[in-house]
Amino acid sequence: MSTCTTLSRALAEPLAGTASTARTWLLIEQPGPWGPDALVDSHLDPAVGRALATATTGTGVRVALIRRPGRHADRPGAATARRAYLAHTLPGNSWVRTTAAVAPEDLLDLDFLRLGAGVHDELWEPHRGAPLTLVCTNGRRDRCCALLGRPLAAELVASGGSEVWEITHLGGHRFSPTLLVLPHGYAYGRITAVGVKGALEALHDGQLVTENCRGRSAWDRPGQAAELAVREATGERGLDALAVLADRAAGGTREVTVGHADGRRWRVTVAALTDGEPAPASCGARLETQRRMAATDVTALASAGALG
Repeated sequence: MSTCTTLSRALAEPLAGTASTARTWLLIEQPGPWGPDALVDSHLDPAVGRALATATTGTGVRVALIRRPGRHADRPGAATARRAYLAHTLPGNSWVRTTAAVAPEDLLDLDFLRLGAGVHDELWEPHRGAPLTLVCTNGRRDRCCALLGRPLAAELVASGGSEVWEITHLGGHRFSPTLLVLPHGYAYGRITAVGVKGALEALHDGQLVTENCRGRSAWDRPGQAAELAVREATGERGLDALAVLADRAAGGTREVTVGHADGRRWRVTVAALTDGEPAPASCGARLETQRRMAATDVTALASAGALG
């Protein structure tokens, strides 16, 4: 039987505009097995998981569990204190803060509205290491994530990646292996270890590799598609050079304004199309037409002042 990733590749489904949306990520270390809805189906207290999901709704903060790659013995008696990260992804204000030992229930005291807006109030310590490299591996949610994600995570660790983590869910199972890099929030799909190495080297130099890029999680999906369309049209690779400034409905499409740090502007028309062949959203799901974000027009506008 074909997997969802096999069918998606065969149909050449586009990746642009498929990243999960979050301005800020809260990542909680949780060793051991994960269920389909890991926040309430792991060794994390399900009451805490439900409360965190409720507390972050509408704040721009997305919660996920992480663990180090490798074997995941079922050890329900593991220590309750664990590492956590907060990462904000907006260009010009991207950061990662971390703590080595926090009780998950204490995270409920965080001000998620301020964190979603990019204000960390000097919480915890700044993360000064390599970018966080997060590979979706939750096979209980979709088998492709385990079959393709876990070998990728293991290969990245074997090649010397010190900040590689497995993560519970990045959306888009059929694009596995999927990966997120923080703090910049760019997501990738169908990526290899060689591709990840190239993307990380470019990030180190302040550049973005757009091949296999799904978009920046700071933007909604039309914004992700619009930013990548401007990059394709202009050749711009500066990591924080572009920002989504506005997004409005225009009939059956979206008109997204993308701005450059030097003051240039573009209007991008983005249509949500359902014109492809039917495909499953994940393994075991029924065949149905998958919606895709298509940038149908990129128009340069009069320049404004440089972005602050």
